[in-house]
Amino acid sequence: MEEMVEQITLLLEQNNDKKLREYLNNLNISDVEELIDELPEYGPKFIDTLSVNRAVNVFRILDFPTQERIIKNISGEKVSQIINGLPPDDRTALFSELHGDAVAALILHLSPDDRKEALSLLGYKEDSVGRLMTPDYIKIKKEWDVTRVLSHIRRYGKNSETIDVIYVTDENGVLLDDIRIREILLVKPETKVSDLMDGRLIALSANDPQEEAINIFRMNNRTALPVTDDANVLLGIVTVDDILWIANEEYTEDIQKIGGTEALDEPYLDINLFKLVKKRVGWLVILFLSEMLTSTAMQYFNDEIAIVIQLTFFIPLIMSSGGNSGSQASTLIIQAMALGEVTIADWWRVMRREILSGLMLGITLGVIGFLRIVVWSSFSTIYGVHWLLIAFTVGFSLIGIVLWGSLTGSMLPLLMKRLKLDPATSSAPFVATLVDVTGLIIYFNVAIIIMHGILHK
Repeated sequence: MEEMVEQITLLLEQNNDKKLREYLNNLNISDVEELIDELPEYGPKFIDTLSVNRAVNVFRILDFPTQERIIKNISGEKVSQIINGLPPDDRTALFSELHGDAVAALILHLSPDDRKEALSLLGYKEDSVGRLMTPDYIKIKKEWDVTRVLSHIRRYGKNSETIDVIYVTDENGVLLDDIRIREILLVKPETKVSDLMDGRLIALSANDPQEEAINIFRMNNRTALPVTDDANVLLGIVTVDDILWIANEEYTEDIQKIGGTEALDEPYLDINLFKLVKKRVGWLVILFLSEMLTSTAMQYFNDEIAIVIQLTFFIPLIMSSGGNSGSQASTLIIQAMALGEVTIADWWRVMRREILSGLMLGITLGVIGFLRIVVWSSFSTIYGVHWLLIAFTVGFSLIGIVLWGSLTGSMLPLLMKRLKLDPATSSAPFVATLVDVTGLIIYFNVAIIIMHGILHK
């Protein structure tokens, strides 16, 4: 990459557009994309210099902020060529990100048919499958033979997003089946399409959430899936490249939410500083106010703390153990839900597993905590004369707190989903804060039970 940057920089300094065009057109598309990342100020010039097809293919793999910057700084002719050259699904993705006035201006570059198609695709909800689909596909009739099918593919295949799968429709456009191209190529020319149909059809609804489409692709190992309306009429197809893109965006948003911030709409280094602070401050304020309850809990048990001051030594240990177990469980369940491994209906199975795992984890930490105090007290008097009671208090408290943290962390995402909220917002910091407060209550109540004779003299 360093060598490429040096070569490009030299050509730019020489203003040698002819050699620059030749050099760029001989690079891999991914290399040009990396060059635009390395030399963002020359991104518009690179796109303007490339041949039309290569410019389109580079443009479609750029992130949106870069696309927007380039659109604003290239010639009107190149804008028209790119907008017209983009596949409908990529064009829709671009339009859906731009402001309304920018979309209106760009739509004017399209042919009447493409303009109608773009407006139709933009009519679907922002996070629906309809926004991802492309109407460029091959459809055939069940009464055709393979000879006619191949002739049809030769004629229209070049305009299709993919010809890996061919779609069978009736005279009303209703989807009947999908057939892989290999099945067509491996049979005799006189074979009828109806003989190749097996009825094992998987289709998406145009109004389905995009997240649902990700799971269907993952479970069925398809490169493309048909999209239908409520009457099962074939509207378009969604290809796996678009699904991978959306899956990456969903994953990024979930990770940001799990970290205790709102999802960023732009790459981290591109987002405005004040906008970044705004995205983060909301959760921090909520978590800060929630953590104030920790002080309230400690004030409530002030008398117990005053009598056995050594109890305060283990407050950070108690709080972190509960928070850590809750964050672990929350992250595991959110990931399992995202992969479709766990649903709301599995709540009881999840709870049983977390009760058992929480007990085992709690006993493990409890034993370690107990032994730590016992061993330390063999050569130190820091825990006072009641060190054994303190050891039992810490040990049993850790069992209860880790169990409670595991249950809270696992059940909260399922509850959020049940309330039709985003499970990722039951983020690790939120779970940790909740368990911190309840953990202190558990700790001091265990201390009151075990050390009753000392605390109530």
